[in-house]
Amino acid sequence: MSARVFAIANQKGGTGKTTLSMNFAAGLAKRGRVLVIDADPQGSAGQWSSLAADDRQFPVSVIAIGGNLAREAQRFGQDYDFLVLDCPPTLETEAMSLAMSVADTVLVPVLPSPVDLWASIRLVDAIEQAKMRNRGLTAHIVVNQLEPRSALSHAMQQALEEFDIPALKNGLRRRAIYRNAAIEGVSVYCMGKRGAAAAEEIDEIVKEVL
Repeated sequence: MSARVFAIANQKGGTGKTTLSMNFAAGLAKRGRVLVIDADPQGSAGQWSSLAADDRQFPVSVIAIGGNLAREAQRFGQDYDFLVLDCPPTLETEAMSLAMSVADTVLVPVLPSPVDLWASIRLVDAIEQAKMRNRGLTAHIVVNQLEPRSALSHAMQQALEEFDIPALKNGLRRRAIYRNAAIEGVSVYCMGKRGAAAAEEIDEIVKEVL
């Protein structure tokens, strides 16, 4: 498989997993061919891409997978430069472990509170287990919905330091434009001046991860 594979994962819902998946994929599309594999039974990524008007199609392909995620990633990896796996918000199925078995990098979106971070502790254990089988796997926390002009709380900083997964220096601020882009079925890159600051955030995440 030639594609570089990113799994976007958190067993906790409401952390912005699909928001990160779709906009991160759009950022990667400036660097190569990208496929988003929607493994979430809710199908949010597929619904997102289907909302765009004909003249504003989402810049990457999105497919839904209900079978063996690792096998499908291997199959499509020959045709794309990047795969983005939008994982289901649960550890109770094998989908997330299969995703991590083929991923190069796992990105874990979390909300900026220690409680939300601690709710992700089981995922940390799952990632450590995955590293035993996939030696090249790396993982990063992506803090989502940061309030403008406010730093992470001291408690959140301490909580991040307790984790074995490092946090990216760049995160996503709380911006209505992310929600608006989803409603319109596009990425923040298609939102003109309104989306410029958000697009810059995504670019910084892409650069840091690559």
